[in-house]
Amino acid sequence: MPGPGGGIRQPIKEDRPCTGEVEHAHDVPDRKFTLIRSRSLNRTSTFRFIARIIITGSVPALAIAAITASGLTGSAPAQPVRPAAVHAAISRSSAGTSATLLSTRAQAAAGRHRLGWKKEIAWKMMFNRFHWRPKYQFRYLNRLWERESGWRIRAYNPYSGAYGIPQAVPGSKMASAGPRWRTSARTQIRWGMRYIKSRYGSPRRAMAHSNATGWY
Repeated sequence: MPGPGGGIRQPIKEDRPCTGEVEHAHDVPDRKFTLIRSRSLNRTSTFRFIARIIITGSVPALAIAAITASGLTGSAPAQPVRPAAVHAAISRSSAGTSATLLSTRAQAAAGRHRLGWKKEIAWKMMFNRFHWRPKYQFRYLNRLWERESGWRIRAYNPYSGAYGIPQAVPGSKMASAGPRWRTSARTQIRWGMRYIKSRYGSPRRAMAHSNATGWY
């Protein structure tokens, strides 16, 4: 616009104090602040995801969570997780958990019944070879042989000639069940269970007959 003297009128500039700082446009976000906030949000979401997995208790999910969390501990960005690594972690975790569960169950069973090594042989043989359910049948076998011999391998009755854990008459019969029938608990237990199965069908019935007659 022409001025009073005919010249071009210049726009008036406001004087601002010089602070030594570089001015930024208000509508352009700070890149450094944006990256930091984005990383913080990503880590928060990941940790919440891991917390939900831990609560659910899923073994494969825990393995994936462990791999995911490992990328957040260092300063460098996390590397992409390969499917093969996830599969290997899940397999190791599943195998370890299965072994732990089996060991825990075995220890719980032994603690429940307070088994010694001879009774443990009988417990396993009862299920694996004779297909009896130890949870229901072992109690009868235990009472029967506690009464007969106290589970002593060299128990001997001088009046009848009965010998061993099952009190076989004569003791030499047990040689048909395996070697070292005089000293082997496994051979004696195997023979005793064969005898019970062929004559009574189950330890419960053998115990009932013993209660009624005083022998089996």
